[in-house]
Amino acid sequence: MSGPLLPGDPGTIGGHRLLARLGAGGMGVVYLGRSATGALAAVKVVLPELADEPDFRARFRREVEAAGRVISPWAVPVTGAGPDEPTPWLATAFVPGPSLGEAVHRSGPLPTHSVRALGRMLAAALRAVHAAGIVHRDVKPANVLLAVDGPRLIDFGIARSTGHTALTATGLVAGTPGFLSPEQAEARLDSLGPPSDVFALGCLLAYAATGRLPFGEGTAQAVLYRTVHDEPDLEGIGADGGGAHGHAAAGDELRALTRECLAKDPAARPDAAEIESRLAGDAPSGGAWLPPHVVRDIADRSARMLALPDIDRTVTDLPNGAPAPPHGGVSRRRVLALGSGGAVLAVAGAGAALWAATRDDAAPPAGEETWAVGVHADLSGPGKAAGRAHEQGVRLALEQHNARADKPFELRLRTADDRGSQQRARAAAQSLVRDRGVLAVIGPTTDACVDGAVATYEEALLPMLLVKPGAFRLVGRRYRAPLHCRSLVYALGFGLAVQLTRQEKVSYPGLLQDRTADPVAWQVTQGVTDAMRKARTRFYPRVVPSGLDDLGPQVTDILDAKVDSFVYAGPAEGAAGVARGLAAAGFDGPRVGPEEVAEPAFLDEAGAAAEGWLLGTSFVDPERLPAAASFTSAFRRRFDAPPGRYAVEAYDAANLAIDQLVRGVRDGRPPERARLATLLRAARYRGITKTYVFNRDNGRFEGEVCYLHRVENGEFRFLGAVPGGD
Repeated sequence: MSGPLLPGDPGTIGGHRLLARLGAGGMGVVYLGRSATGALAAVKVVLPELADEPDFRARFRREVEAAGRVISPWAVPVTGAGPDEPTPWLATAFVPGPSLGEAVHRSGPLPTHSVRALGRMLAAALRAVHAAGIVHRDVKPANVLLAVDGPRLIDFGIARSTGHTALTATGLVAGTPGFLSPEQAEARLDSLGPPSDVFALGCLLAYAATGRLPFGEGTAQAVLYRTVHDEPDLEGIGADGGGAHGHAAAGDELRALTRECLAKDPAARPDAAEIESRLAGDAPSGGAWLPPHVVRDIADRSARMLALPDIDRTVTDLPNGAPAPPHGGVSRRRVLALGSGGAVLAVAGAGAALWAATRDDAAPPAGEETWAVGVHADLSGPGKAAGRAHEQGVRLALEQHNARADKPFELRLRTADDRGSQQRARAAAQSLVRDRGVLAVIGPTTDACVDGAVATYEEALLPMLLVKPGAFRLVGRRYRAPLHCRSLVYALGFGLAVQLTRQEKVSYPGLLQDRTADPVAWQVTQGVTDAMRKARTRFYPRVVPSGLDDLGPQVTDILDAKVDSFVYAGPAEGAAGVARGLAAAGFDGPRVGPEEVAEPAFLDEAGAAAEGWLLGTSFVDPERLPAAASFTSAFRRRFDAPPGRYAVEAYDAANLAIDQLVRGVRDGRPPERARLATLLRAARYRGITKTYVFNRDNGRFEGEVCYLHRVENGEFRFLGAVPGGD
């Protein structure tokens, strides 16, 4: 996403009116600009301290010259440049779309027909690059932007003319490990030529088709070694047999061509023209080259950009006596009119988008005056409903903070999608850690993804505020980054037992632990049994192994013990079977379950048998919570929908982070990550849902509040907290 202009940013550069920041890196800042004709452009501006270095200026001049010589519909055209001006700059056409890396990370590998079309168009771009006598040398997913009409190759920052003497030192590897040819990996500069770009294209196509790097991950040295000595991992390329848009052999052809591109011997690789010819016929048509979910993702993220007040004026450009617009920004209607020649730039149904993609390698470095709160969540996988609720809750909190007249600084939102995958969680965390402006992260949204990401956040001492995950496996370790913004699963089990013994007046509950939901199930069970023993209430426990489909015999066994209530610790699907079994047996005593049961699957599969079940959760229904009335109203105005589950909890967590960032301000700057982690653990913050107080040693939420929901008329009805809670 774009960010606001900072006080030190210029108002214009090279005849372009600067509107917003698209990204920043160690070499400069990229702005969204508008030319005198009204056309939008991405304007790269070199940092002043680098402009005085002759070698860097020579490299930048070479980039301008190289990019200007490439004429292809699939390469971003240069629209203006000033390499010899006091502040060097380069303007290219603004591309409305995410990078290939972001698209694959967010939505998974592309289908075969999309990868073939991608390969054909990028090969055409490389053919133009090589025809201009240039070697790109950095073909990678971050340097390929996606649009509905095709990809765009960008960034000629380390490109050089064929046979040109490199400006880098001997032995220095220029490029990105994982997308380097063997000759680049070994720094054989005299061997670099067009075949090196073809090898990189092969790596890129393998990544697009599988979501994996063909030579694996790890340290740069390990990846470079495997690039030189090992065979690529091409498993999964063409697995869909060409997809709906291709013939049966399309997948095999793509895999074979990719393998040829990855030949160790440069002479054995096909050239760009041959690749383009062999993939002929995979041309885009109205966005059909991309799978629908990627097109929708582009449109969704475009709409989110347009919904933000992030196209800012600079104070010096305001007319005399004119009041600053809300948030200092240009209205969304004005943004929509920023097309070439005043034409309207709209978000089309096919997915044409005004969306500025901020790549990980363009994140603000230390010292940049821009800060953010991150959301690490499942935004497109099986848990996307909760993930998107997290994002919306945090977004609302940040927008309200930025609207305050007395704010000491603004905060942007940065998101990372792990799709609910523990394997992807580490990469998602790394993307947020690399953005030095991110000071705190809300998420991840599953316990498994917490396991995959916690080491990354811990190493960076980047605070991670956990709203949904509740397993206590982190609490016993000496982590400094995690902060539990909810009661642990154990506390929910304890709260359910308190409800049964004190309010429901049970005397002999049955307890069924379904290990399909472990570790949550056994932690709930432990909380229930501890509370029962403390209350001196006898109970009848049973445990079943993971994956057992038929729980009927266990239900019968427990009922035969003449229990007066039933506790099930397991997933929603198992609870549905238990509910049907209890209903068939005519059991009408109290029936309770943990948060994992409070899912639509329970209602759908249990039907009428779900009626009356009591569930203990860490979340509230803000529409039934009087204290959340203003939040609910603001949320509906902002998103034109009721708040989803965990939206208000994420809103609370974001405001907790904002509160400590503001309290910790020194010299107009918020606290750095490590100091913020300490401040958060010492904080006491009254949110909408509860009062936040933490154990300073392990970040555990000190309260043990358990919220109750009862199934009534086929819906989960919020009842409030268990008496004696927060």
